[in-house]
Amino acid sequence: MPPQDASTEASSYTADLEIRRSIDLNVDLRIAPSIALLGMGPTWLDTPSIQPVDKPLEIDETEVQPEQIPDWSNLKVIHRNTLPPRSHFHLYNSENDALTGDVSRSRAALLSGTWGFELSPGPFKGSRDFYDPAFDHSEWKLIKVPGMWQLQGFGKGPQYTNVNYPFPVNPPHVPYDDNECGRYVTRFIVPDTLKDGDQWRLRFEGVDAAFTIWLNGRGVGYSQGSRNPSEFDVSGFLELDLENTLCVEVYQRCDGSYIEDQDQWWLSGIFRDVWLHSFPSVHFEDIHVQTILDDDYRDAWLSVGVTLNKADTVSSKLLDREGNLLLYESRDTEGEGVYRCEYRLKDPEKWTAETPYLYTLVLSVGSVYVTQKVGFRRAELIDGVFCVNGNPVKIRGVNRHEHTAESGRTVPYVDLRNDLETMRSFNINAIRTSHYINDTRFYDLTDEMGFWVLDEADLECHGFGEVGADPASFASDNPEWREAYVDRAVQMVMRDKNRPSVIMWSLGNEAFYGRNHQAMYDAIKEIDSTRLIHYEGDQEAQTADIFSRMYTHVDDMIKYAEEKDWKKPFVMCEYAHAMGNGPGAVQEYIEAFYQYPRLMGGFVWEWANHGLITETKEGQEYYGYGGDFQPDEPNDGNFVMDGLCNSTHLPGPGLFEYSKAIEPVQVLDVKDGRVTIINRYDFLTLDHLRCSWELVSDRQQMIGHEIFIPNGVKPHTKATLVLGGLPATMSANTWLQLEFVTREDSRWAPPKRIVARGEVQLTPTRSLELLKSLSAPSRPRIQRKDGMLYVTIAKGTTFGFDTGNGTLSSLSHTSQPDLNLITVPMALDFYRALTDNDRGGPHGQEWIERRVHQTRNHFSKMTTTETESGCTIVVQGRVAPPVLAWGVDTTITYTITSEYCSVRVQAKPHGLLLPSTFARFGLSFGMRNIRIVEWFGRGPNESYSDKKQSQAMNTWGWAADVLFHHYEFPQDSGNRTDARWVELRTRWGGEGEYPNRLLRARFGDRDGASFSVAPYSTRDVDECRHEYELLQRKRDDHIVRLDWYHHGLGTGSCGPPTLPQYQLRTDREFDVELLLD
Repeated sequence: MPPQDASTEASSYTADLEIRRSIDLNVDLRIAPSIALLGMGPTWLDTPSIQPVDKPLEIDETEVQPEQIPDWSNLKVIHRNTLPPRSHFHLYNSENDALTGDVSRSRAALLSGTWGFELSPGPFKGSRDFYDPAFDHSEWKLIKVPGMWQLQGFGKGPQYTNVNYPFPVNPPHVPYDDNECGRYVTRFIVPDTLKDGDQWRLRFEGVDAAFTIWLNGRGVGYSQGSRNPSEFDVSGFLELDLENTLCVEVYQRCDGSYIEDQDQWWLSGIFRDVWLHSFPSVHFEDIHVQTILDDDYRDAWLSVGVTLNKADTVSSKLLDREGNLLLYESRDTEGEGVYRCEYRLKDPEKWTAETPYLYTLVLSVGSVYVTQKVGFRRAELIDGVFCVNGNPVKIRGVNRHEHTAESGRTVPYVDLRNDLETMRSFNINAIRTSHYINDTRFYDLTDEMGFWVLDEADLECHGFGEVGADPASFASDNPEWREAYVDRAVQMVMRDKNRPSVIMWSLGNEAFYGRNHQAMYDAIKEIDSTRLIHYEGDQEAQTADIFSRMYTHVDDMIKYAEEKDWKKPFVMCEYAHAMGNGPGAVQEYIEAFYQYPRLMGGFVWEWANHGLITETKEGQEYYGYGGDFQPDEPNDGNFVMDGLCNSTHLPGPGLFEYSKAIEPVQVLDVKDGRVTIINRYDFLTLDHLRCSWELVSDRQQMIGHEIFIPNGVKPHTKATLVLGGLPATMSANTWLQLEFVTREDSRWAPPKRIVARGEVQLTPTRSLELLKSLSAPSRPRIQRKDGMLYVTIAKGTTFGFDTGNGTLSSLSHTSQPDLNLITVPMALDFYRALTDNDRGGPHGQEWIERRVHQTRNHFSKMTTTETESGCTIVVQGRVAPPVLAWGVDTTITYTITSEYCSVRVQAKPHGLLLPSTFARFGLSFGMRNIRIVEWFGRGPNESYSDKKQSQAMNTWGWAADVLFHHYEFPQDSGNRTDARWVELRTRWGGEGEYPNRLLRARFGDRDGASFSVAPYSTRDVDECRHEYELLQRKRDDHIVRLDWYHHGLGTGSCGPPTLPQYQLRTDREFDVELLLD
């Protein structure tokens, strides 16, 4: 944007600070560098420094400070002296260098590294003349570039808000006195290899939030748009044979901060790389590559558009993956350096997320070369269905913020690549760059590895929804903001338009909807008409090419899918909020995606927690969230910890569940030795896979054989596999498990990688009645002592009942008969430590309001009957909370024979303000000496009724202390569902090794039975807010929970609560049983 006329600016804005001074005040005024630039036209470029003003004021003289509206608070100034946006490329001196893609061999020098740094509380404080060549920076501290200054010990701590602006809302102005200012300095010598240029450019890949630069004491320019690149021509400022001093002043906030209100940490600084590019006398200004497939999706046109700085001859060649030359042309540019050509290719390899075949385009002009990866693909709507290369595509995606726990949005390449490799291994095929364009190396990898990318503009102004007026009126529907909005769209498209993996553009996130979105849409289509445009805030898709929603209930989503005469597809740009223990009920969404053509799929929110490494006063490291970096009010607490991975990006239980739901092969059914499967790839057949089977049952496993997969199973179609070698008879509770693994010659995936598993139950589980009938019950040994009733079964285990309150409060084992293993008496329990989804949804809030967490077991009567075959103890009571009138009438019947202790619970909830659901219905008790836990059920990791498909049925075993999963914000975890039995042991052992088994619980064939074993009480988990706090409360014993029913998880932290089919409703009576021995 050209410099503004000073008089116009002065009349358009009111100065923020006016000071009247008396004659006896001698004021030392220094004009802020950014202010000195305003209204001065090009003359400020040649000013070596701004000198302080010491002249005293006359009587009644008025001084205005600042003299002009600063660039960073001026909506009319987005950039000063930046070059037009361009596609991302590096120039090379030879074709061989260009083909390596190694930017260290390009005509550019990386200026990132260790810089000098000073932080002041605002732009009008500190060393405002720091860019003066005579300024002494020797005492300045050091800082890493790229990096965020809050994470390197400078300024106020990081601040996290989801929606709210952390400053007073007065758009476009931000506070002058609460706007940290980071001043950077570095010195460099131009490498000899770059001195032969004709133009030199400084390129900043990302600076948060705005910045002004000086080179060798002279002002170069200003720019904002934190996640967008800014490029400056510094040819007239650079010293080729002397040391250069680069000074950068970075402002924590600017008017652009109003539209950078993303759900993430507010962090500041030069957080992406800084480059010095050397361009020769004739060079590329921009490159635009498009691939156009014919209507048969076979042959294609390669369209190449090149803009040079002057007319010359451009040579182009296309190489295949092996480096073979497919085409070559040399042609003069048209007019003033414009080069356009189209090449027709016969049936080129097509690029998809499953088959990411890349060609290499080599362009040269004069003495320089540039390469561009090319993927032939066509994204479009066919009869309203989202398709690529003619095939319907389902998005199995995630939202991904740029984040590491150590450096925030400065993400090292190794971490970036690790993210994407992990995604590939977990069957994820798409990424939404929430909510800004990413580091350019991200797109290098998505092109290479194969991902569908929804590229999103750096734009969100969610906080306007909190200020009490039409939120769109502030910016999105305000014509004053049009240029700011369009700039962010253009910056995105110009930089990333050549990326095969980018299949859609997004106009931003949670910025309501207004005329400026239409302007963004129009600007994008002028540059690139080949891609669809997304924007969720456009709820009726007036502008956007697709309908988009966030956190819609699956049933409501299906209503959209079943609408008649729809023209645009539907995508869930955010769903399955993965905060803490969850998400629950992912499978329901995935099945609907594949059932309805209109549904494109969706992007789970989100990839990883945003915890930042910090430490306690005692030096204990932990991952902090909002509120942990005081002063940081306002903040939104742990809402930033909502990822499928933890803060170090290690996969969490939710990622395993999501991966299972989106596996490219699903097992549907088994009947008469024939297995029905479905291919959920979008382009691949199953020819690259092998399938093998095995049988598992109670402590047994039978390895089967490889199953032949029919050739050419087309995407989204079913196939039948024929099993061979199954035994004629099988034991109870036998499961068929199948595994699909890539072949050794697989072209697009690593060999021997497991891509899918499936299982089907073949034989029923033994019921409790059958288990009881297998033994001949006889009379146990019974004795009474000190108000206790002790009953000893044949194997030596003694159950002790307190006759004063009816509780099972003693358990001794034959190995130590005098040691009571019970540390907390057994009680009926309806509560679990709240998960994030409980806390954020209606169910958990109701549990607290109705005091489910405060219920106690109240004894009313205990009846003991001894017979020839055993002993029966009937305990009648009521489980109820204080204060309220609701309760659960209970009858617990203990039937003890020589072989087992049966526990039958009959319960009837009733009363005023009875909660609509319980968290669980089961027994809780404390027990010592548990070292090992073995079970048959789902495992090896945690599972819940609506988060269990990723956990296979088998016989499992873990050390007792590791069953509890430590979420970074403590909450209920470690449940194992569909358990048939569980053993609490002192050491590993088989079924017959009774001496090491302290206690066994058997649920028979009850579906959904579960257990957990944890070294923490429910109250401890509820009260702690960080993992280190919970670890400090670790118990010497373990709390054991044996549940007949367990409420599902849902996604109530931000989305639908637990679905009805997974809720534990209280409008019913309970009659359940288990066996202890």
